[in-house]
Amino acid sequence: MERVVKTGFGWRIGWNPDAPEFKGLVGTDDWAIELTEAELNDFCRLLAQLADTMKQLATELMEEEKIACEAESDLLWMEVEGYPNDYSLRLILNTGRCVEGKWDASAVPDLLQATGMLKVF
Repeated sequence: MERVVKTGFGWRIGWNPDAPEFKGLVGTDDWAIELTEAELNDFCRLLAQLADTMKQLATELMEEEKIACEAESDLLWMEVEGYPNDYSLRLILNTGRCVEGKWDASAVPDLLQATGMLKVF
């Protein structure tokens, strides 16, 4: 497997299996942070979990009702906020690097799709 970086409007995600420590990368057009493999795995897993939760809540909420959902691991905390089909994403690393990032709602669907295909090459 070789290094891959996927980008779209307002997001980017990458994987470099040959990197010594920071094999992953997440960010937007304006910022990026390198992640360890474990952090990247948690990012992908928690994002999928949050997306599934938002999908399940769609039938429980009225159209104009917004919601926020959180998910956390030992390595990072994530939150989605908005409508079940249109929500932003926040990330805070729980490790010593003190990083916080945010993706606009317009970027999240494509970022979510890219996380599912990142290591499939």
